[in-house]
Amino acid sequence: MERAVKIVLFSVIFLASQINCQEAILHISDGNTEKDYCIVHNHSWTPLSQTLDAALLYPLVNLTSTLLCNTSGVNPDLVNGKAVVVMRGDCVFSQKALVAQSLNVTALLIASNKPLITPSANDSQYAKVHIPLALMRYRDFLEAQQVFGDGMQAKLYAPPYSKIDASIAVMLLIAIFTITLGGYWSGTCERDRLNGVSGGGGESKADSGELFLYSPLKVVFFVALMCGMLVLMYFFYSVLVYVIIVIFCLASASALFSCFDAVLDLIGCPTGSFSIRNHNFSVRSMILAAVCISIAVVWGVYRNEDRWIWILQDLLGIAFCLNFMKTISLSNFKICVILLSLLLLYDVFFVFITPFFTKNGVSIMVQVALGPDASGEKLPVVMRVPRFSAWAQNLCVMQFSILGYGDIIVPGLLVAYCSRFDVWINSSRKVYFVSCCIAYLLGMILTFAVMLLSGMGQPALLYLVPFTLITCAVVAACRGEMRQFWAGTTYEVLDSSREPLLPEGRTDCGIEGERC
Repeated sequence: MERAVKIVLFSVIFLASQINCQEAILHISDGNTEKDYCIVHNHSWTPLSQTLDAALLYPLVNLTSTLLCNTSGVNPDLVNGKAVVVMRGDCVFSQKALVAQSLNVTALLIASNKPLITPSANDSQYAKVHIPLALMRYRDFLEAQQVFGDGMQAKLYAPPYSKIDASIAVMLLIAIFTITLGGYWSGTCERDRLNGVSGGGGESKADSGELFLYSPLKVVFFVALMCGMLVLMYFFYSVLVYVIIVIFCLASASALFSCFDAVLDLIGCPTGSFSIRNHNFSVRSMILAAVCISIAVVWGVYRNEDRWIWILQDLLGIAFCLNFMKTISLSNFKICVILLSLLLLYDVFFVFITPFFTKNGVSIMVQVALGPDASGEKLPVVMRVPRFSAWAQNLCVMQFSILGYGDIIVPGLLVAYCSRFDVWINSSRKVYFVSCCIAYLLGMILTFAVMLLSGMGQPALLYLVPFTLITCAVVAACRGEMRQFWAGTTYEVLDSSREPLLPEGRTDCGIEGERC
């Protein structure tokens, strides 16, 4: 059951995609008072001015009593040459816009009681709409009516946001910290395993629920399950998204407990155990479990509160990634190459190829990451850091720089293998671990650079996988250890007819250390 949960979570960590509404500002005034409100528009469809001074001033007419799917009930003289506000519903945005144009309306605002989404239309309709079109919250319009009455005048503009933001540097630090600490933790656990260190009750740490990937067939099956899970999410998103949220709360709470428990062990914090009916209980573990469960529950309840909940999501995400890197072990470099290459192909296929097969021309990966209608629940599969440059002036929702868990975990599995291999060969300088971390850093820098230059979110694995794999292979070849590095170790195959992949006469560890 635990392994099935890990496979499910591993299947959804690649669904993060940087797709945001194109936010703009509605500036309303009456000659004496002025106020700004959030609107959402589609820049490629109906572009807006970038500054308030350059924006055109429109008299604003309240038509929220109609949906404007046709011209019935609308006085053309009342709306001629003016901006109008109508209600969302019954017909598509482009139909409302075409009806507004036939009435000589100069700008169209659609008031919505639902979450704001980027307005869109069929390709054939884009060229027919020539007036600015945007969505706004209905409650904002009601507030504006109370403040300004009927003498409202409006300007619509979309101030540009700087592509370069300090949040990118913070995100890079989070990624490097997580992948470095996760690799180091995996190497430490391997050293303890080889030295025969046991967990509580004499149980070997290697028997504590780790998932070992040691055969190509197992890796292919693993990736195939991920593909199946993604397709299921595409067709049954509205139900499965809540299943994933519950699983994430449970898994992240367990991971956070594991991380905190390791820190307390490191600093020598006593456990304070006691017995009830011949059953031993640890006071420290009980308190720690209560704290970790409480953090996960708070995140689950307030997961849509953007102003502060991102802190808890990042904390749980870091713990989740660290625990994943520690508990999932790749037995050799061959498995690393197969797994990372398949996941790279998986990423490219579901992002770039599937749009040719879907009805709306949107990739399955993007559709699942975005959710139905670009609103509602989102999968908790990303690190999020608010964009500092847009924090103060943002009127809609907070803008975030994001990084998917998969962009940390997938290269992190290779980093963890390099760390364990340094232990196997007794490398005091940890040359493989350090080299792979540096390669990951360079790959992330290239990813962000391409993202900033292109203005589009990038599939980070496209850069991280080649950087890390090639670097590790070059280091192994230069040190003359490619055969050992490729073969690795043989966890969980000792009961098969296969011969051990490492030479029996090696001197870096005892034979008993090779047992699970």
